[in-house]
Amino acid sequence: MSNAVVSQQANIIDSPVSSRSDLWTKHLRLLGFATAGILILFSRDALNMIDNWWNISTYNHCLLILPIIIWLVFQRRNELAKITPTIWTPGLLWIGAASTGWLLGEAAGVSFARQLGLVMMLQGAVMTLLGAKVVRGLIFPLFYSFFLVPFGEEFVPFLQTVTADMAMFLLGWVNIPAFIDGIFISTPTGYFEVAEACSGIEFLIAMIAYGALVSNICFKSWRRRVLFMIAAFIVPIIGNGIRAFGTIYIAHHTSTDFAAGFDHIFYGWFFFAFILVLLMAIGWPFFDRKVDEQMIDGDAIEQSRFRQSKLQPAVAMIAMAVIIAVPVLWTSALATQSSPVPDQIALPEVAGWERVDYRPRYDWAPRFDGADHHLLGRYRNKTSGDEVDLAIAVYDRQEEGREIVGYGQGALDPGTKWSWTRNLPNPVSGNAIQITAPGPVVRDVQSFYRVGGILTGSGTAVKVATLKSRLFGGNQQAVAVLVSAEKVDEKGPRLAMDSFRQALGRIDKLADEMAGLR
Repeated sequence: MSNAVVSQQANIIDSPVSSRSDLWTKHLRLLGFATAGILILFSRDALNMIDNWWNISTYNHCLLILPIIIWLVFQRRNELAKITPTIWTPGLLWIGAASTGWLLGEAAGVSFARQLGLVMMLQGAVMTLLGAKVVRGLIFPLFYSFFLVPFGEEFVPFLQTVTADMAMFLLGWVNIPAFIDGIFISTPTGYFEVAEACSGIEFLIAMIAYGALVSNICFKSWRRRVLFMIAAFIVPIIGNGIRAFGTIYIAHHTSTDFAAGFDHIFYGWFFFAFILVLLMAIGWPFFDRKVDEQMIDGDAIEQSRFRQSKLQPAVAMIAMAVIIAVPVLWTSALATQSSPVPDQIALPEVAGWERVDYRPRYDWAPRFDGADHHLLGRYRNKTSGDEVDLAIAVYDRQEEGREIVGYGQGALDPGTKWSWTRNLPNPVSGNAIQITAPGPVVRDVQSFYRVGGILTGSGTAVKVATLKSRLFGGNQQAVAVLVSAEKVDEKGPRLAMDSFRQALGRIDKLADEMAGLR
């Protein structure tokens, strides 16, 4: 009798833990199936993300994010074991939002939106299949996974400008004569460019990710976390400006070759470490979390009250599958729409202008990967002798790798030595920039895009028009028309380009003719 009582008491004591362990095994198995399914279905986006992490230096830090997330979860494992996993219906709403975001990204040709949607789907699977209490325990690792999504290239021109301005300020402070033209700085020693690689974007994004990690691990106070994140944002920008100034300063007192070598070694090996140490030195006195302190309290979370879902695991898995599959099926159906373009097109005849051989002072050609037609030619004004270049690219439809706007597409090919200098006043329904090549050779470029019945110079407007036409049907053809000219005197090429556009006539009509819509 005594042995039976002891056995019964042992079963009562062990039952909750054993039951919770069994639930963890069951729910983790479901999560594994869901994760595998999502990654297989969206393997294109997953592989593109990995390719960006590995091959684009701006995103190399992303290779460390996944191991960090695994370590963060491992760090919480003992406390998580005290929490009972459950099905949580609101997680389906998160998956729905992610699925919608992916659909919009696919329709508009925005890889960032698709990849963000993929990460959010994986987050939603965790939320749905492990429950609100587990999500509370994993809240930071879950949202830290946003750093898996490559982003930041769009801030490069801004950071180039900020870095150049800071370098100019410091050069004036030490009385080194200098002249700035956009992102190009001239001194008595030489001609310097704050190139994309010098913008500091790689370092800035990595430091923001690092700052978020330190804020969670080393601070409990939200005020201190926010202040540390501000420092993680500002310190790299200031440091990069000082680095650019230092390179020019050294070149002024030695030579440009020595300064370039010093900058590469110093920045590549020591500067990153120095800023990292500086940031930690700033935050160290204010750390308010003990080294051995638990990141979460599993018992407290388990005792907290959350509304329990009555949804069965099998039903939750089916609901997830439906929510995720709908946008994929929708876009697959839309991809079958026909959008033919002419077999051949030719540059137009322009009244008052004649075609001449294209002989630029420095080779330039806009980049439009995957275009069905790509034309480039030079025109000379019969009266003034001004020369203007006209480029036209035609797409029957836009899809992955064939977007009319995006990084590396358009007037500025990152694979060449042309560099963005500044934005210029935009023409009506267009966009204008100035670019510079070694020499220096300066060129103005006006870009016009015809998509979904609108003419615009805005990349955002192009994406929205593309999204509408792909989601709701309509003409899929897209046309880019670029008017460009080299700067040959102080007055610049703007007047010649405006005269050429006036003679060219309505650009929207020209674009429609090139796409076979007239």
